[in-house]
Amino acid sequence: MKGDFVFAIPGDLDTPTGGYAYDRRMIAELRALGWRPQVVNLGDGFPHPSALTRATAKVQLADVPKGRPIVIDGLAFGVLPDAASELQTAHPLIALVHHPLALETGLSADQAAALRESERAALACTRGVVANSTATARALVADYGVPPERITIAPPGTDRVPPMRRKGTSTLVALLAVGAVVPRKGYDVLVAALGQLLDLPWRLAIAGDCSRDPAHAEQVRADIVRHRLEPRVTLEGAVGAEQLADLYAASDLFVLPSRYEGFGMAYAEAIAHGLPVIGTTAGAIPDTVPASAGVLIPPDDVSALAAALRRLIEDAAERARLAAGARAAAAELPTWRASAELFSQAIERVI
Repeated sequence: MKGDFVFAIPGDLDTPTGGYAYDRRMIAELRALGWRPQVVNLGDGFPHPSALTRATAKVQLADVPKGRPIVIDGLAFGVLPDAASELQTAHPLIALVHHPLALETGLSADQAAALRESERAALACTRGVVANSTATARALVADYGVPPERITIAPPGTDRVPPMRRKGTSTLVALLAVGAVVPRKGYDVLVAALGQLLDLPWRLAIAGDCSRDPAHAEQVRADIVRHRLEPRVTLEGAVGAEQLADLYAASDLFVLPSRYEGFGMAYAEAIAHGLPVIGTTAGAIPDTVPASAGVLIPPDDVSALAAALRRLIEDAAERARLAAGARAAAAELPTWRASAELFSQAIERVI
């Protein structure tokens, strides 16, 4: 029976990342299905919260009426094992895992080990876990000891996009990358690869929040200058839905050499817009991008990325073939309503 539950979010729900976009849309869809989610902001700084933020989050969760289900976004849940242990007897706990915290790029071995141990302890306190992909579910079973029967896979949905006529030119190939400017997205690899392609006609727009990791964003800007790409590469920053749709319409090829993705919403969106894709074989990307719609290369391989870009920039017919594959694959992507129904079943099972 549908009713009240708490959806606990680490920080501002309007933060422009794929994980928060998933949370926003899932909350809206669950409301449409008859649920009454109460959104609780656990505070900023996760997965490395201050002591005050951590303490405040524990108080907020402890104040939830006894028996009410609590869904906690994994960005916070994985570093709150003590809170999870205290809550598990009074509440059905559901962890929403976008990707395991220990798999974030740039962590030291000690940091990754500590996050893995913390998240494993927190997940042991759940009655249910929602994973955003088969790849994430496999990792939770293999590396975190989550029983398979406790996991529900509810992938991000994709809105259907009407077929559009590309606005790009025939001579200049417009490249698009979408995602926060953080080390995991591999923008340093992309810039290095493009530095080998100055003889080709292309331009690149990067649509992604530059404030998540200011030091890394500054390094990407420095790399752009060092490779003499500043006339061709534009850092758009975080963009709204309308501007992003315009960027998709104006582009000929989507490229994002991520080092890891728990799902890869940007890849699915590119496919939905009929764009051929260049990505990597990391995480769930191969589950999202079929061979008919894109080219996948190993992560952190500048030479392989440069070769894939060269081939598709030079070969308009190959881009057209992959674009047709993307349009066909788009029809098979899950809708948000279908994903929300899976999420709804996960809540019902723990009540």
